[in-house]
Amino acid sequence: MQFKPKGIHKSFLFCFLIFVLLFFGCSPKFSNIALPINDLKEFSYGGANVLEDKWWTAFNDEQLNTLIDSALQSNLNLAATWQQFLAARAIVAREAGDKWPQIGASAQSAINLPEPDFVGGENTQLGLSANYELDLWGRIRSSVQAEKFRSEASLYDYRTAAISLSAEIATTWYQLIAAKKQLQITKDQISTNEDIIKLIRTRFVGGQIRAVDILRQAQLLESTKEQQIIFETNVALLENQLAVLLGKQPQVNVAFESTDLPTLPELPVAGMPLELIRRRPDIQQSYAILLAADRDMASAVRSKYPRISVSGRGQLRSNSFQNLFDNWAYTLAGNILAPLFYGGQLSAEVDRTQAIKQQRLLEYGQTTLEAFQEVENGLIQEIKQKQRVDNIGRQLELAQKSNRQLRVEFLNGFSPYLDVLIGLDAEQQLRRDYVVSQRQLIQIRITLYRALAGGFETYREIDNQ
Repeated sequence: MQFKPKGIHKSFLFCFLIFVLLFFGCSPKFSNIALPINDLKEFSYGGANVLEDKWWTAFNDEQLNTLIDSALQSNLNLAATWQQFLAARAIVAREAGDKWPQIGASAQSAINLPEPDFVGGENTQLGLSANYELDLWGRIRSSVQAEKFRSEASLYDYRTAAISLSAEIATTWYQLIAAKKQLQITKDQISTNEDIIKLIRTRFVGGQIRAVDILRQAQLLESTKEQQIIFETNVALLENQLAVLLGKQPQVNVAFESTDLPTLPELPVAGMPLELIRRRPDIQQSYAILLAADRDMASAVRSKYPRISVSGRGQLRSNSFQNLFDNWAYTLAGNILAPLFYGGQLSAEVDRTQAIKQQRLLEYGQTTLEAFQEVENGLIQEIKQKQRVDNIGRQLELAQKSNRQLRVEFLNGFSPYLDVLIGLDAEQQLRRDYVVSQRQLIQIRITLYRALAGGFETYREIDNQ
């Protein structure tokens, strides 16, 4: 049988024109979203150096540059975060498919037995079907926009992870250098303490020193050897940690050349708080999540409006394959679904998405405040830590002068050995404390760079452009 349309009713045409006008006239509007923080203040301190996107280059450490470049390519956690972004981008493409007609094809061939009981015996069909929802109110577009913002948030997550990885590499690297330096200091102190034991044993034979002084010096020597064990352990653990950050097994012997702690450049430019908001990927990620929540709310509101869809179907069918293309039929239909009563489900969904949007707005404000705090803390800590390093340096210098004088007095018989022992112990501890304070200053600078850093393109982003 063959079906053909006889005409289109005028009222149907009029309604269709109205729908077209609504389609182009009604588009989802973005809500006015402002940062929930008033009267942004400038940062308290700041320097003159402009911070590069690849902030670690400020240390002028080629080994650090090599380590971070390698980690950005081979670290498994960072690679997993990139796959998370690719999945989010695929969701956008999936949701965007709802804006297009859904077209399907079907084919069927059958034979009925026994043939005398059924006319024709054979039944062959080919068909195409299409269904399309007119997104008059922008419900689908709002959903797609929400997924786009979530995809952007996932990309900012990746950039944040890349910055965090670079900071972790730098921190571990300079902890390793400091541990090696402390280990070398401890070995030198062991050698010094052994020489002093030999000296005081000689004086003990001459009756110039008490046996208890030898025991005290031996105790100091053993204490220094304990420090050596601790620092050897630290070096091994930090090397293992670096290997894993580079995507390698800790059992793999990665050659880390010994070097010295870097001399820090001047403080970087802190800039204005608004510049930090635009630069930091974690703040951008929070804002993208907020925009996604806004679009989710818009989609929930538009779900309360009627849905209009158009469907069409064409079919070829025959009792024999030879006559398949001689008989055809098609159907064109328009459907409207207006939600009348859903037990309050749609309104509840609007309330839920609105509450989530407010939650995301407050989280965005909190993320921004914490970013400001990190910068302020880093600037204050750097200034105070520099004062502390200078103070420990002066203490060490005074301890060295005092010990030299005490040794002279001891050799001339004017001072007891206990004074020399106490002074020697204090000087050796100050040497270790000075290295620790230098490493802490570098750690504070890394944290400050991390707080001020903006996103930088990795090779994955460049390859996917």
